[in-house]
Amino acid sequence: MSYQVTFQPSGHVISAEADESLLESAIQAGLMVPYGCRDGACGACKATLNSGEVLLDQFSPTALTPQDVAAGMTLLCRAHPTSDLVLTVRNVQRAGDIPIKKLPCRVQRLERLAPDVMRLEVKLPATEQFRFLAGQYVDFLIAGGKRRSFSIANAPEGATTLEFHVRLIEGGEFTGHVFGGMKEKEILRFEGPLGSFFLREDSDAPIVLLAGGTGFAPIKGLVEHAIEAGISRPMTLYWGARNRAGLYLADLADSWSHALPRFKFVPVLSDSTEEDAWSGRTGLVHQAVMADLPDLSGYQVYACGAPPMIDAARQEFTTRCGLAEDAFFADAFTYSTDSAA
Repeated sequence: MSYQVTFQPSGHVISAEADESLLESAIQAGLMVPYGCRDGACGACKATLNSGEVLLDQFSPTALTPQDVAAGMTLLCRAHPTSDLVLTVRNVQRAGDIPIKKLPCRVQRLERLAPDVMRLEVKLPATEQFRFLAGQYVDFLIAGGKRRSFSIANAPEGATTLEFHVRLIEGGEFTGHVFGGMKEKEILRFEGPLGSFFLREDSDAPIVLLAGGTGFAPIKGLVEHAIEAGISRPMTLYWGARNRAGLYLADLADSWSHALPRFKFVPVLSDSTEEDAWSGRTGLVHQAVMADLPDLSGYQVYACGAPPMIDAARQEFTTRCGLAEDAFFADAFTYSTDSAA
């Protein structure tokens, strides 16, 4: 059965089937709505249900808390309509003409960036055009109908390869293969581009880029796109890791100030040791942002990392630093032995 779904404040109206999630229906209708994992784990697609009723599939209680439910919130990736709906969803826009495709690719390079981080570079097929926005991700399609989601770490301009930063997860089927058995020239399949994490270029607001661990990957894509596109907005990258090894491309991040004169890089370690010989910033990375920029009104924030970091940054930036709720864009990474997103 089909129902009418209205998104506010954008005013977009779509038709949604009961056997599909609201996220699936929105994507098929050509809308870009906020989302990340598509599995009810990250909370990026949280929306307010103003009227109507939905049926929810299983989800993580950290993505949609009992307090969220009591406040009338739902998850687009888990919600199926059972009536006509009116939803409040920030940052809804038309997706444009970038299609989602399933394509083969060939492993071109494997490079260990840190003891637990591998750079995986794959060659795109010469016969198929693959378009994407800097910051988006793809799903690698593996045996048993499983998917593994990874952010694209390079810019789309002239891209004939895709770069990914893969963190080794204990018990992870795909990441274990990347670190243990994957060889150059191996054929993989992926679906993409996916996700709503990309640079909003219709603004001249200064930008805070917030990365935790391998959340640096899509941030790298955003910055490289800004360099290629000649974007001159002020940008400050705060990259947090536990130790110095976690800042696995710090020299690259440091070099971006030469290509972007208004770019600044602030590395932050939360658990440095004597071996790190660290004299830089310490503590939680989002708190470093607040210490430097207590007033974030007028800024845009692009954050990528683990859900606790994303949740803490969103709450404190908006409640304590004056950041507008619709100026916080996030991609939350979720990890498990069965999946890594």
